[in-house]
Amino acid sequence: MRLTELRLPLDHTDADLRRAILKRLGIAADDVIAFTVFRRGYDARKRAAIVLTYTLDIELRDEASVLNRLAGDAHLGPSPDTSYRYVAQAPETPPTPRPVVIGTGPCGLFAGLLLAQMGFRPLILERGKAVRERTQDTWGLWRKGRLNPESNVQFGEGGAGTFSDGKLYSQIKDPAWRARKVLTEFVKAGAPAEILYVSKPHIGTFKLVSMVEAMRAEIESLGGEIRFGARVDDVEITSGRVCGLRLADGERIAARHVVLAVGHSARDTFRMLHGRGVHIEPKPFSIGLRIEHPQSLIDRARFGKFAGHPLLGAADYKLVHHCDNGRSAYSFCMCPGGTVVAATSEAGRVVTNGMSQYSRNERNANSAIVVGVTPADYPGIETDPLAGIEFQRHWESLAFEAGGGDYKAPAQRVGDFLAGRASTDLGSVVPSYTPGVQPADLRDCLPDYVVAALRESLRAFGRQIHGFDMNDALLTGVETRTSSPIRVTRGNDFQSVSTHGLYPAGEGAGYAGGILSAAVDGIKVAEAVALSLVGTAAS
Repeated sequence: MRLTELRLPLDHTDADLRRAILKRLGIAADDVIAFTVFRRGYDARKRAAIVLTYTLDIELRDEASVLNRLAGDAHLGPSPDTSYRYVAQAPETPPTPRPVVIGTGPCGLFAGLLLAQMGFRPLILERGKAVRERTQDTWGLWRKGRLNPESNVQFGEGGAGTFSDGKLYSQIKDPAWRARKVLTEFVKAGAPAEILYVSKPHIGTFKLVSMVEAMRAEIESLGGEIRFGARVDDVEITSGRVCGLRLADGERIAARHVVLAVGHSARDTFRMLHGRGVHIEPKPFSIGLRIEHPQSLIDRARFGKFAGHPLLGAADYKLVHHCDNGRSAYSFCMCPGGTVVAATSEAGRVVTNGMSQYSRNERNANSAIVVGVTPADYPGIETDPLAGIEFQRHWESLAFEAGGGDYKAPAQRVGDFLAGRASTDLGSVVPSYTPGVQPADLRDCLPDYVVAALRESLRAFGRQIHGFDMNDALLTGVETRTSSPIRVTRGNDFQSVSTHGLYPAGEGAGYAGGILSAAVDGIKVAEAVALSLVGTAAS
């Protein structure tokens, strides 16, 4: 049976938890056979009285009588079955050609893993490098200002999520418990077991690297194949159906079931697909800046006297403000105890993102403060559904120039940004961005309506978190790749509405946002491909 909303003080013991269960259910100690923690979170709305909240799965000697006695209790009921069940299994001789997955971010990795576990021996194509080689290239940009356009924060094994805070929570609806499957696979690959029950699980970059390698090994052990440095430059379409792929080196691969999991920065791939007649539509996204504060300031603001408590860890926040100009500003990808990172994938552009390690013990907290933009804001949208990409590029190029043209990022103190003057030096908040920052005027790197919304929202956020708008808090620009600016539209069968056999998936295709939701979407698409393959074999 499942018991929810059991609340205990922050410093309770295991014995206190057991006694609370007995009291809540009105039973004796020997009535309990076993219990497990399904979810543990905290309620910090009252900083002086922070409590932990539990969801527990409990096995009793006489569950029926307890459920009958406490009938009508909204916080007590049968435990749901969270086990994952495969929708299909490949026949003894799997159908050919085998399914192809393009991309090894969270979406592509899980699509490939599920297809392999169902016996379909997928071929997975990744334009970038294996994760450890890719890490070296990424550090090349961060430490030496040297960009490899095919191996960076955006491209390579593990996808953009590898260089992130590794957040594993989402607000997606998940009645089939696919997210549980994702977490279980991550633990099997080496993630800490706590991600199965803490309310805001995260992993961090260093742990993600070894996990991605373990998942690759499982895919290969099940007959799947992963090829790196294999950029897809063309898709062959005949009579509205995918029939093959052409790689950058000229090789042709026959394919009738293709999972498109390329991430939100595969701009050349989107242009190629549009040129081949694949239906693409523009969608909204958000742009803005990264903001950094001392992590200790955020901890005190959120947790008061409990700041630094080991069960709470580094504090996060989530902020939203509806501005007078009709725009909405909000915090995005908040990284407690983390760093701001260089995330461009194209030469001559500056893009920021945030990253944390599992320990979250760096000096600064950072998040993006971004403002929503819509297709109506993209010049040229009347004739080009990919105009949002050029909109992103425009502001990324201006940020590159404002930073000095060597991949340093333009940065500005919040006090100067609010006062409308360029920063000439920095204050007490030490920037974490490498290869470095250049004091600048960030008004030169964003549309006027975004600047106005950011100014208003920073003051509003300062009223919610004391010190958020402090003069020395640091803004770094620009954050443009919050999500894909396009959607490769799919139908209820998960296939492109224009191209049979093409399965747009994940964040790049416009159907996810973040590691967990992208992985879940990869599972959904893998299920659709498997069912189609089984049907093909049967016919």
